[in-house]
Amino acid sequence: MNQVPDILRILPEVVLTLTGVAVMMIDASLEPAKPRWPLGWVAAIGATLAYGASIFQFSIPEGAAYFGTVETSPFTIFFHVLICLIVLVTLLVAIDALPADSHHQGEFYALVLFGAVGMCLLTGAVELLVVFIALEISSISTYILAGYRKHTDRGPESAIKYFLLGSFATAFLLYGIALIFGATGTTQVYEIARAVPSAPNQWMILAGLAMMLVGILFKVSAAPFHLWTPDVYEGAPSPVVALLSTAPKAAAFALLLRIVYEAFPTLRPVWSPLIWIVAVLSMTVGNLAALRQENVKRMLAYSSIAHAGYILAAFAGLGSTGISAVVFYTAAYAAMNVGVFTVVTLVSGYDDRLPLVADFRGLIFRSPLLGSLLLFFLISLVGIPFTGGFFGKFYSFSAAVSGGAVVLAIIGLLNSGVAAAYYLRLALAAAQRAPKSDGEAVPVAPRVGVAVGAALLLAATATLGLGIVPGQVLRAAEIGAHTLQSPPPETQELPVESRMRP
Repeated sequence: MNQVPDILRILPEVVLTLTGVAVMMIDASLEPAKPRWPLGWVAAIGATLAYGASIFQFSIPEGAAYFGTVETSPFTIFFHVLICLIVLVTLLVAIDALPADSHHQGEFYALVLFGAVGMCLLTGAVELLVVFIALEISSISTYILAGYRKHTDRGPESAIKYFLLGSFATAFLLYGIALIFGATGTTQVYEIARAVPSAPNQWMILAGLAMMLVGILFKVSAAPFHLWTPDVYEGAPSPVVALLSTAPKAAAFALLLRIVYEAFPTLRPVWSPLIWIVAVLSMTVGNLAALRQENVKRMLAYSSIAHAGYILAAFAGLGSTGISAVVFYTAAYAAMNVGVFTVVTLVSGYDDRLPLVADFRGLIFRSPLLGSLLLFFLISLVGIPFTGGFFGKFYSFSAAVSGGAVVLAIIGLLNSGVAAAYYLRLALAAAQRAPKSDGEAVPVAPRVGVAVGAALLLAATATLGLGIVPGQVLRAAEIGAHTLQSPPPETQELPVESRMRP
């Protein structure tokens, strides 16, 4: 057996942590009058190094570390790469979007990095208490970031709502973990899978699984656990929303895959119908509510609820087909959603001065670059061919059909048609020339800086690449799907006593 130093299995988390600490120390050593925007570049360099560390993990053997609590596999590395790229794009957007005189910029960048530590750790954790700790690391950072604009009324309101509802959801998750431990005597994922079929207290296992699902589905903002999403998205700064709508969801979907496919594969007849129902509710509620929204961020918030439903539809797929569809759609959704929120950030401004659909009218004439990119990202969200959104929905609904959930796939297709109405409404507003008015000032064309330009380039390239040449990412998703369903070699060979003994 190849011995790999344990620290190499959490190398991206270590890099992100050290970078966050460095940002805070540099921030504390600078004079109050000094600009803080260079700290954003320090954080971006750290996110890039963490991305490189994730790629490096492909060269080490698959296995577990720290007494079987975290593991490295193609599945975990895929999500590490995805989260690091999302964080990098978010930091690039924030460098140009945050005003020069905004408060606590150093803390903003550090919190983004610390939140990424929790998200990365969450994807690799195979022990439920480590899952809880990772979830808290991620959640605390995002709670604070949601209320970053504390000088506004909606900033603190969004943070308080997010914190209170998130605390309830975390309590459900923790109580579910306690019930699972009481029924099986372990919190290690692979040992739970072995103990579940012969455990005497099956009612306790079912109750624990249900409570854990409540906590995880809250994090992906699936209906009926979605009530926090519109208010938080509207009150948080747009760069934060770009992060909230993608990276924590990616980590939560990775956790959900691990829980249902690795910890409770024998309970598929129980959890599959539940996720089926939640998928239908999320798609329908999200799309119907989005139709009535005039505020762009609230519209995209309900859109994210609908996309959570599209991703959940893939859980109806059998084995690696469903897993790879979930993984691919998560990557495609992250690319196009980060892109659309980057455009919204530039058009609406840090203080959301132009929040309504009508405010985007004539964008393609004011700024052909931003207008064209907005149309492109919206087309991808609809699911038009040659975009990442098309193949994401195609693989998700194909997985549902292969698993026998034909009705679920049909409902998904119908909901995609409904979604096209509000996406095209925003697209038509951007493509229409704004009516001239003598007493009304003409909106100034948004400025595209170097950092945010790089962010847009990354998001557009990823969205287009996943729509034209999705094969490489799909193969990586399929490899990760196969490794998810079986314990890594090191974990299989080690007995329980030797893995748990310090």
